[in-house]
Amino acid sequence: MRRRTMRKSMTEQKTFSICNLGCKVNAYEAESVASMLEEAGWQRVSFSEKADAALIFTCAVTNVAASKSRKMMHRIRREAPECVIVMAGCYAQVQDGMLEDAEILVGTEHKKDIPAYLDSYFENHEKIRAFTEMDEIPFDDLAAAQSESKSRAFLKVQDGCNQFCSYCIIPYVRGRERSMAPDKAVREAVKLSRTYHEIVLTGIHTGRYGKEHGETLSGLIRRILAEDSDLERIRISSIEITEITDDLIRLMQSDERIARHLHIPLQAGADSTLRRMNRPYSTADYYDRIEWIRKEIPDIAISCDLIVGFPEETDADFEETYAFLKKCRFSFLHVFPYSLRKGTPAAEMKQVAPEIKKERSARCLALSEELADRQAEAWVGRTVSVMCEQTRDGYTEGYDSHYMHVKVRGSHPKGRLLRCRITEYRDRQLYAEEEYETE
Repeated sequence: MRRRTMRKSMTEQKTFSICNLGCKVNAYEAESVASMLEEAGWQRVSFSEKADAALIFTCAVTNVAASKSRKMMHRIRREAPECVIVMAGCYAQVQDGMLEDAEILVGTEHKKDIPAYLDSYFENHEKIRAFTEMDEIPFDDLAAAQSESKSRAFLKVQDGCNQFCSYCIIPYVRGRERSMAPDKAVREAVKLSRTYHEIVLTGIHTGRYGKEHGETLSGLIRRILAEDSDLERIRISSIEITEITDDLIRLMQSDERIARHLHIPLQAGADSTLRRMNRPYSTADYYDRIEWIRKEIPDIAISCDLIVGFPEETDADFEETYAFLKKCRFSFLHVFPYSLRKGTPAAEMKQVAPEIKKERSARCLALSEELADRQAEAWVGRTVSVMCEQTRDGYTEGYDSHYMHVKVRGSHPKGRLLRCRITEYRDRQLYAEEEYETE
């Protein structure tokens, strides 16, 4: 049954709102589509406001994420019955029949066609379903994403995954690995640097960038830095331990514009669990590599992702993981309780009880706070460069090269890279004063 929407006159500007429920790649794609709609004459409004169209960029990594997507769709339908709902991204690609109330469904490809789909729907009032088989699809060249922070921008240079971890649905909804052409990636980075002072390179497997083009991630970063002398900082969003090459570390050593922080997913600190996860390394491989990285770049910050309560994880497995986390001396942890995804091998394994997952998560989150405290306390007295993002309550807030959140006394322009000295750490917050150069 068609849902009639109010027609606007040709001169009346249509409005849209947008919500991202997923990862940094999703955020990039959402902001890219938002920029395209604004260029086409649409007006963006807050997601809390009623709009002619609401775009939800969905996530399918966990059942919780999928549930959030459904709840958001139902909330919009309840609060704004005439709003045209666009559900896009990984959960939409799953096609489980739970999102049929949306006027427009767009899988992990065709997002750049969303403006045209909206025009078509407002003209014809026919539901649109845009999906693609995931085999052998090209890289989706969305425009460089604009960022509301005005200090950093994301650039998606890679998509897809060939890893097939036993718990993960992403290879099925994102398809095989593919990358943005190197020349285009450099052009997009240079274009972004005219507005933004920090660029974050992102992807599903960022470290696998360029395989089909005969290029590497370090080669791309080297080209961007050589082409754009005005770029103040470039950051890698996340990278697998098996993808960190010697050349990348040497490049980080040689150019301080590359952020001194690597987020390296671990997922488990017990070899038996890693094998069930189908992760391509052992704990010894992981530890030896991060210790070598620290030897080459002594002050580097390393953080990780962790899944707790993975199927068949015993108390002994968890204690082994917990000890390994302490041994690795991470700057912080992203902790995720395991979430069953139908269609994955892990869904057929013996599941861990919810209360056990909850208890293990709490212990790891407490450890993350302990590790973060230790890292921050060691920062007091250091001189760092902070990318200014916002000013409130007499302080300018931002992140340094090591992804440490810092509050600098006073008001400073958004987007400025500010040299400052860390003066104290209190209430889980670093404070700093601007450091003036002396002649």
